[in-house]
Amino acid sequence: MADKFEQLEQQLELFIEHSRQLGIMVADFQPQSQEVLNKKLNNMITVMKDLDRMRGSVQDVQVPVDVFEYIDQGRNPQLYTKECMEKSKAKNEEVRGKIEALNKLRGHLMVELNKTFPHELNKYRAMREERQ
Repeated sequence: MADKFEQLEQQLELFIEHSRQLGIMVADFQPQSQEVLNKKLNNMITVMKDLDRMRGSVQDVQVPVDVFEYIDQGRNPQLYTKECMEKSKAKNEEVRGKIEALNKLRGHLMVELNKTFPHELNKYRAMREERQ
């Protein structure tokens, strides 16, 4: 499985490099470089055909849309996972804090309920034990 991704990565890097080279050649086009440009275009077509052949082997891979947005913004897609993990960790800590606060509130409520309604609280605890 990793092998198919390595091949895909190599082909994509070739595609990017050919695109870069073509961009340079077209931006500064000289009539005498037409043959070299044609060769580069043929290389680009070959790489695109290879990418098309590889499509079937990676068709089952799901990529979050956010990754493409990341790339469109000129950001490194490898940092996407890191950023997601950092966001998840921060959210986890936030939720953990809320859970702790609710547990403390529950504890305080139970103490106050025990003071005010001890009989009803004992019935409640007995019902909870029956359910478990």
